[in-house]
This record gives sequence, structure tokens and C-alpha cells, in this order.
Amino acid sequence: MNLCHPDPADLNQNEAEEFQNIKWHRKQLLEDIQKLKDEIAEVFAQIECFENAEESRLVQKEKELCIGRKKFNMDPSKGIQYLNDHKLLSSSVEEIAQFLYKGEGLNKTAIGDYLGGRDPLNLKILQAFVDLHEFANLHLVQALRQFLWSFRLPGEAQKIDRMMEAFAARYCLCNPGVFQSTDTCYVLSFSVIMLNTSLHNPNVRDKPPFERFVSMNRGINNGGDLPEELLKVLTSSKTNSLVFGKRLAD
Repeated sequence: MNLCHPDPADLNQNEAEEFQNIKWHRKQLLEDIQKLKDEIAEVFAQIECFENAEESRLVQKEKELCIGRKKFNMDPSKGIQYLNDHKLLSSSVEEIAQFLYKGEGLNKTAIGDYLGGRDPLNLKILQAFVDLHEFANLHLVQALRQFLWSFRLPGEAQKIDRMMEAFAARYCLCNPGVFQSTDTCYVLSFSVIMLNTSLHNPNVRDKPPFERFVSMNRGINNGGDLPEELLKVLTSSKTNSLVFGKRLAD
């Protein structure tokens, strides 16, 4: 069915006025539709602009984060400062510890070096970092494996000492009653690390026997000896070998 516009000449006055009224409303409707289209187009343009700006901001943030990680791997303190300055990491001890614990893109040697620092801030961060580890119901080797995987032990004896003291305190807190003191846990942890190094070092031909390990740890439990059953579990190298944190590629 074809619809065609009526010839105004064929319309009476009322019909002609109605016809003009319809034409005027049609024009207004078309103008309103066009205006709405323009407004929608403007909204979409603003959304696209916002998305592009947000994408650009995220790209810039990721770029700065990458730079911060590289700086950390070269100089941990400068890397943390860079991340603080660019608002990518707050100065909160807990947040910095969480950043190191996650370790995304971070060199584990650099993490260990930073955590072993003697400055008051480093000591607080070390404590917060250790507190992120859950050692409940783990025997000592399992806990050491988890702990030493999260970073690489630094070469400086004083740094290692501070880190192992923090580990021993945390382990005893998570496992009350296993050892009579944190000193016992501390000494035994060092013995386990030394034993593990000897057992898995191909250059060491004469592997230390279990009896030597027992002898090394006599009297460390507040003057008493630890149960041999516990020591046997810790020296079962086939199932309980330590895996130290490996160095990440820069």
C-alpha cells in the first residue's frame, strides 16, 4: 500500500490546518531525534576519550612500575624510593613487605639484601615480611623451604643472623611448644641449612652422617637434647631438602 501526501488544494480549511500541524510536529520530531543522536554521539566520544586516557594512564603506571622494579633490582633502597615518589607504593611498612612478599619481577637476591638491612625501617619491614608467612603445623624444614624460597639469603653474616632470628621467632609463634625457646629454633635452623648445603653440594664427597648432625645439636634445647625422631624428620634429605630462592633475571 502506497502512502502519498494529500494535495493541499483538495483539503478544506480544517484539514489543511491539521496537515500543516502534522508537518510541523514531524519537523520538530526529526529535529529532536537529530539532537538526541548528537548528544549520544558526544557521550560516546567522551567515553572513548576517557577510556583512552585511562588506558594511557594504566600504560604509564605499568611503565613506571617496571622502571621501579628494575631500580629495585639494581639498588633496593632507590627502587623503593622511586615507587614511593611515583605513588606506586606507599611508605607503609606492611605495604612494602607485601610488595616484597609477592616479588613480581623482583630479584630475590635484592629482596634478601634489602630485608637484611640494619636500619630501623628495614627491621620493621623484615618483621612484617616474616609475619606474612604462615608456618603453623609445618615441621622446621618445610617452614625453612617456604621462607627461603621468598628471597635469597644475603652473603653478609650479620644480615643472615637478623633474618634467621626473625624466622625463628615467627616459627615458634606459629608452633608453640615445639621448641623450648626461639634460640633452639634459631640454632637448629642454621644446622639444617648447613646440612642441606653439604648434602646437595656435589663438591662435598663425604656427606655428614646423621650421628654428626645429632652431635652438633646436643644441648641446644635449653641445655637438653632434642628428640632423635624430630632430628630424623629434619634430616630426611630425599623428602625434605631445602630449595633456596633462585635469582630472577633482571
